[in-house]
Amino acid sequence: MLVEDIKKTARGGDQGVEINGISTDSRSLEPGELFVALKGGHADARAFISEAVSKGAAAVLHDGEPLAADMDVPYVCVEDARDALAAVSSRFYRRPSARLSVTGITGTNGKTTTSYILCSILKAAGHDTGVIGTIGYRIRDEKYAAPFTTPEPPAFQKLLREMVDAGVSHVVAEVSSHALALKRVDYTKFDVAVFTNLTRDHLDFHTDMDDYFAAKKRLFEELLVEGGTSVINVDDSYGMKLKSSLSGNVITYGLDGGADLVGCVMELGGWGIKLEVAYKGKTHELESNLLGAPNVYNILSAVGAAVALGISWDAIAQGVKSVKNVEGRFERVDLGQDFLLLIDYAHTDDALRRLLLAAKDLTRGRVITVFGCGGDRDKGKRPLMGEAASELSDLVFVTSDNPRSEDPLSIIRDVEAGMKRDNYRVVPDRAEAIAEAVMAARAGDTVLIAGKGHEEYQLVGDQRLGFSDRAVAEAAVRRKMGA
Repeated sequence: MLVEDIKKTARGGDQGVEINGISTDSRSLEPGELFVALKGGHADARAFISEAVSKGAAAVLHDGEPLAADMDVPYVCVEDARDALAAVSSRFYRRPSARLSVTGITGTNGKTTTSYILCSILKAAGHDTGVIGTIGYRIRDEKYAAPFTTPEPPAFQKLLREMVDAGVSHVVAEVSSHALALKRVDYTKFDVAVFTNLTRDHLDFHTDMDDYFAAKKRLFEELLVEGGTSVINVDDSYGMKLKSSLSGNVITYGLDGGADLVGCVMELGGWGIKLEVAYKGKTHELESNLLGAPNVYNILSAVGAAVALGISWDAIAQGVKSVKNVEGRFERVDLGQDFLLLIDYAHTDDALRRLLLAAKDLTRGRVITVFGCGGDRDKGKRPLMGEAASELSDLVFVTSDNPRSEDPLSIIRDVEAGMKRDNYRVVPDRAEAIAEAVMAARAGDTVLIAGKGHEEYQLVGDQRLGFSDRAVAEAAVRRKMGA
């Protein structure tokens, strides 16, 4: 199998060779697979072509200059190896998205929760669903670990093919800006594209916010099928900018009367959310078990996608109500303690600020926050997160997140630069910080543990250590309660 429409040159070996798989990593390549040599941020895989051939690669695909010498296996030189990889992957797995209804969700915050709500709505409507996202991949009721929010093209297309084979009809996929910039989901037919919001994040990868936004726009401008629908949060300034650049079917949502789908919060409390949604002259009541104002927008984005897919309002209401919680997303940990304990994935200043405001709405006592910032990532957001935590919390424990190759204390110093009040303690050990926050909590307080959410590991140096915010917090609560 060769890609005649994208090749620049093809030389060596039998050009009609059959392949039995696609690999981008020479270390894990199996005999008979096509080796696609990508240029990455840390290495150029063309340096490993000889290794891949020695391990039994059936063919090689790469970009850049053609190889100087012929090899025993055929190789194809293309203009853009990432584009070719996406094309080959879709073709190898027999273009599975053509057999599915695929909804892509992109934005800085809210992708995971929106995907859970939309999946619940689709199930309520009687559809068999698949999910590809940060917390995990799911094919009907089978769950799988997710090494990436949006995997590389061979894994992404393989998942879609497995979903087709399992009888799935509707797929909900989180689509990260990295995936869009690196063409991981190209040659996938998206029927609905959802934009949640855009705030500062990933500027260690993107050159600036314009570059970040340009990556997000690809989902709507290049990958949405003809006749597909864009669902856009127009309370977000980037959402308004996106809407103005699009033609075709668009459903806007927000809390402002100028949107197509308008939400009005009727009740917001420790039990959940009651919401009225107006669309095309009719008003619909929705109830959710999820907590906090940020989830109002997540509900609206899922409802917008459901409307675009033609789902009935009865199924929408049932699906919204059925979601009890989303792992690591403003997730309540309740062991009978007299204070509210929340776990969240927030790792940007905007997400942290929104969550703290939501926590204050639910709290009659103090808000106690535990957070840190990841190493080897955008350093500019560290003081901004420190400022948000200091401003909106009564007490802050600044700790480690995933320090990776950086010194945890150096990261913490960057965070401290933004702290405007002397209401924080530095506790580098994350388990100790969580324990101290729990011990400090009094009746009516809220403890918010932010940054890692559902993750069950901590990246320290080159080690991946087992660590769960929830497990550590539960143990601390039990000790506090004398269990």
